[in-house]
Amino acid sequence: MNFGIDRLLDNPALRKRLAGKRVALLAHPASVTRDLVHSLDALEACDEIDLAAAFGPQHGLRGDKQDNMVESPNYLDPVHGIPVFSLYGEVRRPTPAMMDSFDVLLVDLQDLGCRIYTFITTLRYVLEAAAEHGKTVWVLDRPNPAGRPVEGLTLRSGWESFVGAGPMPMRHGLTLGELGHWFIRTLRIDVEYEVVAMEGWAPDSAPGYGWPLDERAWVNPSPNAPNLSMARCYAGTVMLEGTTLSEGRGTTRPLELFGAPDIEPRALLAAMESLAPQWLRGCRLRECWFEPTFHKHSGKLCGGIQIHVDDTAYDHEAFRPWRLQALAFKALRKVRPDYDLWRDFPYEYERDRLAIDLINGGERLREWVDDSAAGADDLDALACPDEHAWIEQREAVLLYR
Repeated sequence: MNFGIDRLLDNPALRKRLAGKRVALLAHPASVTRDLVHSLDALEACDEIDLAAAFGPQHGLRGDKQDNMVESPNYLDPVHGIPVFSLYGEVRRPTPAMMDSFDVLLVDLQDLGCRIYTFITTLRYVLEAAAEHGKTVWVLDRPNPAGRPVEGLTLRSGWESFVGAGPMPMRHGLTLGELGHWFIRTLRIDVEYEVVAMEGWAPDSAPGYGWPLDERAWVNPSPNAPNLSMARCYAGTVMLEGTTLSEGRGTTRPLELFGAPDIEPRALLAAMESLAPQWLRGCRLRECWFEPTFHKHSGKLCGGIQIHVDDTAYDHEAFRPWRLQALAFKALRKVRPDYDLWRDFPYEYERDRLAIDLINGGERLREWVDDSAAGADDLDALACPDEHAWIEQREAVLLYR
């Protein structure tokens, strides 16, 4: 299959439309061609393209910043001699001076299919800035490696943040190009926008279900996104960032496992099975022990659970990572009612609202976990209407059917 960057490089007619214009690129380490050439280098080599500037999102153009809330500076690219502007440094939205550096912005970002992944928010911000400054935006589209399934509560009005760009569920099932169309429709953004669509994307086909296994190499779009398994789990395991539990940062399997020094894995797993066995389908769960080398519980032996989605037990339609992780929190409340679960320290520069609520776009998930009388059917009653409404709403922006 061909990603958007490959189609642009292969198609002289597309490139010709950029001739005579100053072009900027918003990219990160996973912005590579089928031959693993970085898009910045590939575009610079095109005679028709005047590459005037580049932008980096969270973690930087090079992906060198490991953790959240670690900012990247602006700098001059040492190879191509163009300015590289950080959209996760002194600013999150591009400044007028940044916008003055180009006519057309090419966005080539590998997304993970989850609302909280901040590249989505950066896309919204650059679309709004382009509308204000009369610039054009092209998205060079890439796969959603989590595929088309939808899951989670819709972000509620007033809960917008850098990890919540708009009223969508946690697992949205769109590509970045499709999300651009959705932002434009939903927010009524008056901008010249185009998607250089992929060729041959098959989000319903095994075994990749969105990612072209054995055809394209995986490059980390952010430092803790090391493989397809993480991408599949992420819409659930990202909620761990709002808790005191380790999400596996500082291990070789970040955001595929979770735990803490005072967790007994066998008791936790038994409680999960007793509360909602239907939410454990589509994957395998394994008791595990790990010692993070940095981040939460650094240097301490943690007991926990790893989610395995890379063998024949994986069922793409049955796997529900958001419900699975919510169930783990609920089970912990059952076996340890007074456990200090919710993180109360700053998260993405938010200090007045709990991280778990920012992540879920409201308080409803946390309230369900903490309500000892609430069961699985109660969470389904909250989430299912949101999920069905989103499936209907996104129909208008689907590019791949």
